[in-house]
Amino acid sequence: MASPMAHSRTQLLMAAFAFSALWSSVLSITRYSIPEEMEAGSFVANLATDLGLDVRSMVERKAKLDVIHSRNYLDINKDTGELIIREKIDRESICMTKTASCFLKMDVILENPIRIFNIELEIMDINDNAPVFRRKTIYLDVSEATPPGERFSLTNAVDADVGANSIKTYYLSESKYFNIDIQTGSDGSKYVDLVLNGNLDRETDTVHNLILTAVDGGVPPRSGTASIIINVLDINDNAPLFIQPVFEVNVPENSGAGTVVMTLNATDLDEGTNARLLYSYTLYTSEKTQELFSLDRHTGEIKVKGAVDFEENQNFEMHIQAQDEGSTPLLGHCKVMVSITDLNDNYPELTIKSLKSAVAENTAVGTLIAVVSVSDRDSGVNGEVELTLSQQEILPFILNQSSEGYFELLVSKPLDRELQSKYEITLKVTDKGTPPLTESETFTLEIHDINDNAPTFPQSFYTIHVMENNLPGALLTSLSALDPDLNENQYLVYFIMEKEIVNTSMSMLFSINPENGDLYALKTFDFEREREYLFHIEARDSGVPPLSSNVTVHIIILDQNDNTPVIVSPWRAQGSVVEQVIPRSTDKGHLVAKVIAIDADSEQNGRVTYQLLQISDTSLFSLDQYNGEIRTTRMFSYRDPRQQRLVIVAKDNGDPALSTTVTIKISTVEHSMAFSETTELPLEYDVFTDLNLYLVIGLGAVSFMLLITILVIIVLKCQKPKPIKIPPANRNSVISRNSVISQRSSTIADSTLISSDAYWYSLFLAETRKGKVVVRQPIIPKGAGYFVSSIPRSIGPSETTESRASTLEQATRRELP
Repeated sequence: MASPMAHSRTQLLMAAFAFSALWSSVLSITRYSIPEEMEAGSFVANLATDLGLDVRSMVERKAKLDVIHSRNYLDINKDTGELIIREKIDRESICMTKTASCFLKMDVILENPIRIFNIELEIMDINDNAPVFRRKTIYLDVSEATPPGERFSLTNAVDADVGANSIKTYYLSESKYFNIDIQTGSDGSKYVDLVLNGNLDRETDTVHNLILTAVDGGVPPRSGTASIIINVLDINDNAPLFIQPVFEVNVPENSGAGTVVMTLNATDLDEGTNARLLYSYTLYTSEKTQELFSLDRHTGEIKVKGAVDFEENQNFEMHIQAQDEGSTPLLGHCKVMVSITDLNDNYPELTIKSLKSAVAENTAVGTLIAVVSVSDRDSGVNGEVELTLSQQEILPFILNQSSEGYFELLVSKPLDRELQSKYEITLKVTDKGTPPLTESETFTLEIHDINDNAPTFPQSFYTIHVMENNLPGALLTSLSALDPDLNENQYLVYFIMEKEIVNTSMSMLFSINPENGDLYALKTFDFEREREYLFHIEARDSGVPPLSSNVTVHIIILDQNDNTPVIVSPWRAQGSVVEQVIPRSTDKGHLVAKVIAIDADSEQNGRVTYQLLQISDTSLFSLDQYNGEIRTTRMFSYRDPRQQRLVIVAKDNGDPALSTTVTIKISTVEHSMAFSETTELPLEYDVFTDLNLYLVIGLGAVSFMLLITILVIIVLKCQKPKPIKIPPANRNSVISRNSVISQRSSTIADSTLISSDAYWYSLFLAETRKGKVVVRQPIIPKGAGYFVSSIPRSIGPSETTESRASTLEQATRRELP
């Protein structure tokens, strides 16, 4: 291809030939033709030659170039007469109108003389401008509902060049939806329309980007492009669509208000208001479901609104629609299945039916106490329950499952109200959830009493010591029996089981309060007459049938120091002085006399000691304080008076002590009468003294009692009582008592103390020559020195104590000969 410079030169030659031809035809106007855009200094024409002027004359005549209505693009070389390019010429800037020809008019002016030559310089167009679109980017909005064949006007491109260098055609980038239609105007301008070839779908192609190219007819051709951006306008041709038609979601029960269940996200391929969705329940959704769950109208968020309880409803079905906001709204539907997940939120339920609030203590084992039903509203392991009985190992009850969810509470061991009068029974039901929940219920079972316990005394044998000379009506003791039963079964009545002693009833000697068992003495007791009493007291309850038991009461009369010692030796008349005669030749230690005193009291109260109260000469006589012997401590001298007076006091050991005195007048003689120590001389008394009277009365009483005892023994022998073993302790006590009596009887002759049993003896005293006391054989029957009364066999113990052997009967049998 030829360079632009060669091309310019060719045009210049062509212009020169044309100018010569024109010059020959029209001499008045000189015309030249040059292409635009020639470089500065380029040769246009030789004016001197063309105008027929001499080159020197042009200088002399000051030839100059005057451009009309334009810039001075040309200049004259005065040295050569040539017309040259002074400044590059742009045809489009000189001829702004799109005309086929463009002339630059100028005058060549010569002076001396003035001459004007008209020159026209035609500026020929070259393809130096490419087509240009007024807008580089063309935006079109086309509805997807536009039918095929629809035309859209596009902005045309412009080209400053003219003729063949102007816009020749348009090209459109490849598109299956659009093409162009080129139109030619009356002025030859090219117009282009965009034509729709197919159906648009905004959801498939929202925007179409096309390139429109304008090409001119120059050589080489120039082109310009513009971008066409076609926005496909949406129509509401797509309904909302959910990801899936059915959604399944699990919600734990008891979820708090505001808990998000799920968020629905329907899609709409449309845009704008056609794609804005509103969610709502359809009529197929129950009111209960709508009360428990809220649906956000704009976001599709489903939240818990009410109390969700698995035990009330386990499943909920929601029918939800999504509606766009198009002018003609379209709908989409889905279904949400909500399953409530069970939690261990329900405590087990325990119901006690057919409950007995009280039972008798003789209720049989296996008796039904209550029927218990258990349940749990939860499901699965949360609803599995276990019923237990607290402290079952120590309670006399057991649970037995009778059927599904039902248990029986039964008596498993014999009941005893006296051990436990009521039971606090706690039933506990526990489910198997995590964590497990427990419910319990406690009720009280009363045990009613029956008369199954006989009264019992704290001890089976009571020994009560009573001081003699007591006041009648004095309280001896309180014999309270115990009965663990209740109410009338516990109300006790006390009474003395009747027996007689020497025709005297026990109820005449003693009295017992039937309500509280207080035992009273009805008479004043005398130890010297009766020393003990033995009888039974029975306690009987008020039950039906009544039960009873008895106890043996042993009343022991205690001795009181109420008897003054009585001096029985040496005998003297009441208030008289005892006279004693001894020889003056008596040796030292000679027994002058022996004072013997007896005391009806017993033991310490009956122990007598002797003391010298008055004595004429303390150096002559001595007194043994225990045996009452008065002996000489030295031999008599001629200085000693012939008569000595001794006052001796006999005092017992009681508190306070009682005493009596005897006065002995001792006379000394030169010679004494000789008596045989082995000869017993009975004393004869002319006067029947008070002591003898007492002895006779005592002997009669003892004989009478002996007779009564013999009769009782005969009666007992005839009844043939059952053999009863005698406890060793009792046997020894009886033996010891008899031995004491025998010892007392046997020691009288040995001048020992005479006890209170002296009232039961007939004493005959004699004083021998040496002062020894001789006691004759007692006339009281053997074995009658210690008598114990017993309960008659006709009045025995009650049935409840039939097995007990009466200690009274034992005592009686021991005293039998």
